[in-house]
Amino acid sequence: MRRLTLTLALASTLVLGSLPAAGAVSADDPAAPTAGRHGTNWLIVGIDSREGLSAAEKRRLSVGGKGCNCTDVMMLVHLSEDERRASIVSLPRDSYVEYAETTQPARKGKINGAYALGRGPLAVATVEKATGLHVDHYLETGFTGFEQAINGLGGAVVCTDKPLQDVNSGLDITAGVHHTDGRGTLQYVRARHINRPGDLGRVRRQQRMVSDLLAKLRAEGALAGPAATLATARKLLASVRTDDRTGLWDVVRIGWKLGRMDPSRTEFATVPITDFDHRVTGVGSTLIWHEDRSRALWAALAADRPFTGDTRVQPRPADLVPTNPAGVKVRVDHAAVAAALRAARFAVTDTSAAAPAVRHSGPPVIRYAPGREDDAATLAMALPGARKEVVAQHDAVFDVLVGTAPVGVRKVTYDRNVAEGAPVTGDHLGCVGEGHPPTPAGAPASAP
Repeated sequence: MRRLTLTLALASTLVLGSLPAAGAVSADDPAAPTAGRHGTNWLIVGIDSREGLSAAEKRRLSVGGKGCNCTDVMMLVHLSEDERRASIVSLPRDSYVEYAETTQPARKGKINGAYALGRGPLAVATVEKATGLHVDHYLETGFTGFEQAINGLGGAVVCTDKPLQDVNSGLDITAGVHHTDGRGTLQYVRARHINRPGDLGRVRRQQRMVSDLLAKLRAEGALAGPAATLATARKLLASVRTDDRTGLWDVVRIGWKLGRMDPSRTEFATVPITDFDHRVTGVGSTLIWHEDRSRALWAALAADRPFTGDTRVQPRPADLVPTNPAGVKVRVDHAAVAAALRAARFAVTDTSAAAPAVRHSGPPVIRYAPGREDDAATLAMALPGARKEVVAQHDAVFDVLVGTAPVGVRKVTYDRNVAEGAPVTGDHLGCVGEGHPPTPAGAPASAP
């Protein structure tokens, strides 16, 4: 009887929308931050710490090495004022920012280092300083906490269109869609030493995992109503820490809203970057946010607007290509075309000395190995009108065979932000619901 009474009371507050967000500020308060007046912002972090882990646990979770006691994952989740849209922005851990310390002059460093200096409070304050947004709620977990949370929620769903292996994280999965336990999911979201290497590809996999986990919980009814959401929130909070402004009911409320939200109403992005290898003495390689695009991103969240489709956040030039020309190796049997493609930043070998005496009729032909479609599309964009031919057993280098038709070479634009972190809605990001049922990790699976 007590549980029924509690559930009915919770249902009433959620349906009527009368449960206030902890730490929320009044829209009539002239001292309140502008961003705090529109929707609710959550900061969710994963901590890179081996504290308390035995040698056996480190081996089991593939988290050997020295932890930095810093944030390894950082996501800012914005729930709109009408609670009908969620925006999730990943803040790469190597982002170079100014810490929100009281010392003068303020120190600068990687955003993940704020936690090491002042734990959760300084991490929150630093994100607020860097973005101009007010953070209402805070959640954090470590390696074992993440594993326990995923296991408590019945596992997760992950996907890949090609086999992924990373000896550092322990990841080893085939192409396809997989149901993973907490350990397998941790390996998936931590992997960095795969193609494409580094944090942005990893961040996109983290976003995809979140999108698919929400879809899985919806499908299972774990967020279907107040009682189910309450049970799910309790499982989550058993292994996740919060700040003193965040309680069980806050987690229930956002969970219930996300459970009723269509995936097209969730959007994901990574902070736009302008310099992917900014070297700082004593700090190392860092990421510099793109000033105009990141400002537009924070302005959209502050105004409670979606950022997907906002060209101020992510402009899309007509000559945009999916891969970096500098990574596309090409053999070209025409000296002038080879020089032009080299000027367009492709890695070119001039084979004109061995060109045929009689060229084929028509436009250039691009020959390449199976599975290189993205790079082929990039090269074809630079050679308007060229024909593409997939050749079995072809080596890793592309061949451009120039014909009798005039050849025009144009420069193309590669934007790593678009390739690895462009704004996207949940219905275009995840694996679940795309006709590919999950299979146990390690088992054969069809490619998504």
